[in-house]
Amino acid sequence: MNDNNKALVEKVSQDQLMEFTRNISKEVRTSGSEEEWRAFQYAEAQLRKFGFQTNLYKRYGYISYPVSAKLEINNTAFPSITHSMAVSTPASGITADLVDVGDGSEKEYENQNVKDKAVLINGLATPGAVNTAEKFGAAAAVFINAEYTHEMIVSTVWGNPTVEKSEDYPEIPVLSVNYADGQKIKELPDKEASAVCKLKAKVETEWREIPTLIADYQGTVDPDNYVMFSGHIDSWHYGAMDNGSANAVMLEVARIIGENKPELYRSLKLAFWSGHSHGRYAGSALYADENWEDLHDHCVLHLNIDSVGGENAVVLSEGNAMQETKQIAANAIEEIAGENFASTRYGRAGDQSFWGPGVPSLLMGLSEQEPVDSPASEAFNKLFGGGKGGGFGWWWHTTEDTIDKISPSFLQRDGRIYLSIVLDLCKEPAIKVNQLEAVKELEGYIAAYSQNMPDLPVLEKTKDRIQNLKETIEQIEQQFNALDQKSEAQIQLYNKWNMEVSRGLVRLNYVKGNEFDHDAAAPIAPLPLLQDASRYSEDIPFEEQKLIETTVMRNANKVNFMLRSLINLSNDYLEKIFKE
Repeated sequence: MNDNNKALVEKVSQDQLMEFTRNISKEVRTSGSEEEWRAFQYAEAQLRKFGFQTNLYKRYGYISYPVSAKLEINNTAFPSITHSMAVSTPASGITADLVDVGDGSEKEYENQNVKDKAVLINGLATPGAVNTAEKFGAAAAVFINAEYTHEMIVSTVWGNPTVEKSEDYPEIPVLSVNYADGQKIKELPDKEASAVCKLKAKVETEWREIPTLIADYQGTVDPDNYVMFSGHIDSWHYGAMDNGSANAVMLEVARIIGENKPELYRSLKLAFWSGHSHGRYAGSALYADENWEDLHDHCVLHLNIDSVGGENAVVLSEGNAMQETKQIAANAIEEIAGENFASTRYGRAGDQSFWGPGVPSLLMGLSEQEPVDSPASEAFNKLFGGGKGGGFGWWWHTTEDTIDKISPSFLQRDGRIYLSIVLDLCKEPAIKVNQLEAVKELEGYIAAYSQNMPDLPVLEKTKDRIQNLKETIEQIEQQFNALDQKSEAQIQLYNKWNMEVSRGLVRLNYVKGNEFDHDAAAPIAPLPLLQDASRYSEDIPFEEQKLIETTVMRNANKVNFMLRSLINLSNDYLEKIFKE
């Protein structure tokens, strides 16, 4: 970090961050509500004061809000909640026998008859677990959470539904209870021979107007291209951490840039979303739908922020990053916090709505709790996967996400890290997205897939092409870094090449379906076009082998064509950049 950037980073103020957080999180901000609208208006007023050009507008999003839930088992009432995108029961409710299916995996269902019964599942309410319950004919699902019940959304449909996806929503009611009550419920069949479940749920799902706030600060040399820094404003309950503290960091970054007016090489675009919590990223997905070509042509990188500055949030190694963007965050975290950044590969979560246009991503959350042996930590591990992080805190998505859960010093630390990243991305002339790291990652996945299907010639071509692309990118990077003096024309050409390569590599690594649509919010394998190769085995039936071979062959043709295009593109730029 140079001295100018360091001086700006040191201006990040605990007091200002906490003031922003208090103002954003003083009301419950349901997507499309008046309370949320007031928070958006507050953010816009601050941004205008800091000199940003703003655009606050509304669009329709498909929004689902859980209203009420009632649960009785063997005539004993248990407090419960229902979930976004689940169905409502009839006003009279439903009655069904309750069956414990453990963690809700398919194996747990195999030896039990759950048809027309309610299933009891350990963990947070997730779309995958609900889908499995429906697959085996369950009439309802009841989840056992942690010390508190956690608000969740149980649909995989990303953003607003299309005609094709309008039928992909859950068809059964879904409830959650806390851990203590869950253990009591588990004991009922042993004590009373059976458990009869009576439940009612009301969920309001409808098209609502939701706001989006865009704020721009123009770069001086390359103003048409921009870094997008985004976070959602809507909340579960008061949402001081999720996402009030993150909104505060965005406003503090804007304050410091607006008041100090550093010269930015490229532009900075702040984006505040609605529909994250209650519409499965409806706001960011709709923005991508309406601005697809602009994102493809001009967005250098999407930097996202969610749930920062929590008390005891001492783990900084596990945030999401692409391999090509990882080092950007690692540099800031090392310099400001003295921690190593290992990073975690993105899953299909958060407002990561911009992979279709090929925009590289960096971060969602940044700071996490240490793992502990508790029901909350166990639930988070099931949701997010294992690792050195223990999630965002036991209060995440609960009524307890209030201002007292924010650590001013950790919020300042996280704010400084984000500001450092913004300055690095916006002030440095040459884009720092490392395409060589992206190619190396893809090379590893291609090797693994081809090893599983060694007799498929099309995958040998894939291996050759990724090697060819890697060598060409290495040549560009070596020659560019060796230049003693880089002309502005060379920098502009290098940046254009870097962005155009991203458009292909991001799609290859993270997009399975149509790049103009949005893949489901469900687990997705790396290089998803070739993921079926991992299912191939000499031990599976011949018919299945042939189905997999056909699928992989056709998808590999697409991969190979995309790689050929990137090779040709890079060779063209190799000549253009260095003919000066």
